[in-house]
Amino acid sequence: MRFVNDGGTLVCTGAGETLRIEAWGKDSLRVRATMFPALNEENWALTEPVQSADAEIEFLTEPWREGDGKIADYPYALIRNGRMSAKVNHAGVVSLFKDGKRILHEQHRSYDGLATRESHCQKTPSRQWIPYIAGDYKLIVRFEPNDGEKLFGMGGYQQPYMDMKGCALDLKQQNSQTTVPFALSSLGYGFLWNNPAVGKVTFGKNMTEWVSDATKQMDYWVTAADTPKEILKNYTDVTGRAPRMPSDAMGFWQCKLRYRTQEEVLSVARRYHKMGVKLDVIVIDFFHWTVQGDWKFDKTYWPDPKAMVDELHSMGIKVMVSVWPSVDRRSENFYEMAQRGLLMRTERGAMQTYDYQGDCVQIDPFNPETRKYVWEKCKQNYADYGIDYFWLDNSEPDLTKYDFDNFRYYAGPAMEVSNLYPQWYSRAYFDEMTKLGKPVVNLLRSGWAGSQKYGNVLWSGDVPSTWESLRDQLQIGLNMGIAGIPWWNTDIGGFMEGNVFDPEFKELLARWYEWAVFEPIMRLHGDREPFTIPQLDERERGGGYLHTGQPNEMWSYGEEMQGIMLKNYELRKSLQPYLEKIFAEASENGSPLMRAMFYEFPEDKTCWELSDQYMFGSDYLVAPVLEAGARERSVYLPAGSWQDIRTQEVACGPARVTAKAPIDSIPVFKRL
Repeated sequence: MRFVNDGGTLVCTGAGETLRIEAWGKDSLRVRATMFPALNEENWALTEPVQSADAEIEFLTEPWREGDGKIADYPYALIRNGRMSAKVNHAGVVSLFKDGKRILHEQHRSYDGLATRESHCQKTPSRQWIPYIAGDYKLIVRFEPNDGEKLFGMGGYQQPYMDMKGCALDLKQQNSQTTVPFALSSLGYGFLWNNPAVGKVTFGKNMTEWVSDATKQMDYWVTAADTPKEILKNYTDVTGRAPRMPSDAMGFWQCKLRYRTQEEVLSVARRYHKMGVKLDVIVIDFFHWTVQGDWKFDKTYWPDPKAMVDELHSMGIKVMVSVWPSVDRRSENFYEMAQRGLLMRTERGAMQTYDYQGDCVQIDPFNPETRKYVWEKCKQNYADYGIDYFWLDNSEPDLTKYDFDNFRYYAGPAMEVSNLYPQWYSRAYFDEMTKLGKPVVNLLRSGWAGSQKYGNVLWSGDVPSTWESLRDQLQIGLNMGIAGIPWWNTDIGGFMEGNVFDPEFKELLARWYEWAVFEPIMRLHGDREPFTIPQLDERERGGGYLHTGQPNEMWSYGEEMQGIMLKNYELRKSLQPYLEKIFAEASENGSPLMRAMFYEFPEDKTCWELSDQYMFGSDYLVAPVLEAGARERSVYLPAGSWQDIRTQEVACGPARVTAKAPIDSIPVFKRL
């Protein structure tokens, strides 16, 4: 391995590989490698300008036992940027250190005397490049495990585990799964896999293994700090932070599958207004259009969108409309978009990529011409009517089958870049809305590292209405925040399988709603059963033929439920000044609104074990009720004084208390 100091950057070359390590932000290093003649200049998630810093670089030697038993001096290189440093030995194996203590070490099991275990005859290098004929590489990077380490973040995965240690995670976007490949370690470092390729990560007991199924280069970024809050600040320094959330979008959002007509939307808004309930946002869901890809209201059922929006605005309600990235062959835009190369491509077989309610192909948002084309349609048919925000649904994108090797984008093969799709899709709207001076608060089902920059409110997808799912969503919300995404929410009550006449579902809905008071966005949504409402017409296209779920408003579940919802709505309303404060913190330092207990109490070992309670900002400890029939629950209070916001009783921690949980409220304690 040959070492060079290239203006404060360590460059190592050998065996056809170029390895580059450089300072990238405070106490942070970026590590890249390629088997091609040169590295490309894609920064992927590392979009923010960083202060230039020439790292300290040293070239040294160390004694090493060769195969014949002789001792020889072998060269190695050290690079240091503040508290973070890296060592590259003579075989190119990378070790990473925080304050001189090793935190990551590539697992090298090859026959050169470099193994950390006796099994060094396996001939398995730390960075394994598996070539495709005349193409890119499959890349596998392995690290030695750290016993006792806990890992958090990584986005949203439908599972009960908040600690990702021991988990194997697909690195791919799917409905209800969002890949944001940033992990925060209990050992005081953060690790970003800065590669949007489809792949997998395994945080195993015997190794950590990152895989990109198709890539041109390795790219990861590591930072060191004493607390999770400092790690998130370093991470969002280089990937960006959420903009300021408008004050009039912090309250209650009303949504259902689906309002089919202009009059349905207005009647719901008028009733809330008469009740004295302020809707911040009302959402018009899918198939208000003619066919997918027309991006416009079906005039049969939405005859005067501007008049509708004007009336909603007069009640202080912002209007969000759902748009999809799928284009039906029947769309008036399909053939022009296909001819101009604005749609994603298939490598073999039919052009179709999506088959829900039509023969469709998704747009290619990596192509700037596509983004321009789609925005012009949406501006003309939505924004010019006064529509405020967009629900960018199916943003993974949803596919007929997730055969990533069969798809290609303007930016390259889907296997190489797919995880960035939702981010570029959101930018078709963010970039243009920003130019118009509009605040951007767009709802998406998926995102990637850095999506927080683009006005993205992520939600956890089309999840079932079950207690198991409720528990899963809590850990997802906390891990999304740790992965740098502070604007997050769930469908209150879950999206599917909720029967409005079922008392058991009503209990679940109540608990989910009470928890949503303490989510960044409080949005009532769902496809409610039974499906007994007839279609508006029999056409096989347009806004009238698709089904709608049962009503899903505060009054839809009986007087008791309406009372519970109104009571908790008032609680959310009372939090407005506090919400403005913690949304501002997200913009200023990257702190999530929903914070794992260890985020605020990193010195408390118990807090690193908790996944069923959290801090909402720095002041409120929230303990959702996650079991059917529960009317009390155990809550851990860290050191300090804590006041139950319902009874005003004060308890001191550290201690476990049993808190009452009547059907109309969950335990919440304010830090005094």
